[in-house]
Amino acid sequence: MAYKRADRVNALLQRELGMIISEELRDPRIAFATVTGVEITADLRTAKVHVSVLGDEEQVKSTIVALNEARPYLRHEIGSRTELRFVPDLVFVSDQTAERAARIATLLREAKKQSGATSGSPAKSDSTSPERVSRPSREIDQEHEGRG
Repeated sequence: MAYKRADRVNALLQRELGMIISEELRDPRIAFATVTGVEITADLRTAKVHVSVLGDEEQVKSTIVALNEARPYLRHEIGSRTELRFVPDLVFVSDQTAERAARIATLLREAKKQSGATSGSPAKSDSTSPERVSRPSREIDQEHEGRG
């Protein structure tokens, strides 16, 4: 698959917005925000900016509101820093990926503890054992680390 212009613009916007938000915006409503991704439309007119916020639900809401209010400033800065003919309209959305991953990890740890507590004896090496199920994913991760 060819590397499309939209992909390059996504990467450019993610990098520039990340720098501007983390280093230049001084709004106290903006908690620890990280731009995790940008999805631009095919016509390059609108960009959905995914932002991960470290904090509770109230901090997430106030950060998204503050970023949406800062859109004119952000568009101006992007226009002055890049060679884009048209700076897309920015739409900020909360990225819940990190929270979901943490929740899944917690649930898996609890399930592993419960399966260990209910067995009473050492875990059998059957296909439903957590150790047996998680081993292939560890091997895959090690293979990926070896290539990187």
